Amino acid sequence: MTTTLILALDYGVKKMGMALGNSLTCDARPFDILAMDNGQPDWDNLLGIIKQWGIHQVLVGLPLNMDGSESMLSKRAHKFARRLAHRLAERRQAVAVMIYDERLSSKQARATALENGWITSIHEPIDDIAACLLIDSYYGQPEFAIAINAQS
Repeated sequence: MTTTLILALDYGVKKMGMALGNSLTCDARPFDILAMDNGQPDWDNLLGIIKQWGIHQVLVGLPLNMDGSESMLSKRAHKFARRLAHRLAERRQAVAVMIYDERLSSKQARATALENGWITSIHEPIDDIAACLLIDSYYGQPEFAIAINAQS
């Protein structure tokens, strides 16, 4: 059985949480929190991480409204995923990019982090933990992932 390495991204305008997932063990671990410049990452850094770690799949969280409709942030996350797919294709990096519903992941991440003592204040960052929850959701229901085409 081939192991697929997944990089989950909890997209945000100011920061983006990152987690690594392993398809063989179906687990995830927090990786990092990247600073964002009005929704834009340091592209060279992000693409370098994907290449260095041998990532096979990138899962971008899609922050939909509770009724399932798109929010301004979800539109930006979708655009970010398309740009990422395009940049990976330009570099000839064969990495699948997908979006995945992440409703309530930040609330759940904060509650989980407080409960487990990983953070002691509600003001501490939990973006990487939210990215872990994104991978966990994906492992449970991968059919809800939507592939992003580099040409779209």
